Amino acid sequence: MRKAVGTLAGATAALALSVALAPAATADDVDNLQSMQACSVSPSRSTFKFHIYYNSGENGSWRNVGYSVYDFDALRPGDGHAHPLVFCLLGASAPWPGSGQHIKNNAASAENDHYKYWARVYYHSGYKGAQDVMAPYQHIDRFPHVYNNNASFQWTSS
Repeated sequence: MRKAVGTLAGATAALALSVALAPAATADDVDNLQSMQACSVSPSRSTFKFHIYYNSGENGSWRNVGYSVYDFDALRPGDGHAHPLVFCLLGASAPWPGSGQHIKNNAASAENDHYKYWARVYYHSGYKGAQDVMAPYQHIDRFPHVYNNNASFQWTSS
């Protein structure tokens, strides 16, 4: 009986630690997943100022992103589940390349339409690893460091 109590206490401590280390649900994740600005508005007209594309040269399907994303495959809108960020579903009768595909490890290009902040796309989740950086109003026709190996995105002041 004593061993079972110790095991239960250890399991409870491990669960508490894993919950404490997991990224919390954020309003930013909700907006990035559910805002009308993400897909229903073309990139040039969106209030979301980062645009990520499936193909090189800002071609194929896109996704407008308004807030930093810790992990493209695990946005947490508060429903207890991790949701992937996907490219917009475009072209009803002839889907655009990338429509509905996960963004993580599938993006080839991007553009930053923000007037003030720099956009950084990282190789690993959690804003880690190699990165491609876009100054305000800059685009990258083909990611040199994270081409089809991109896992997170972050706004920075430089």
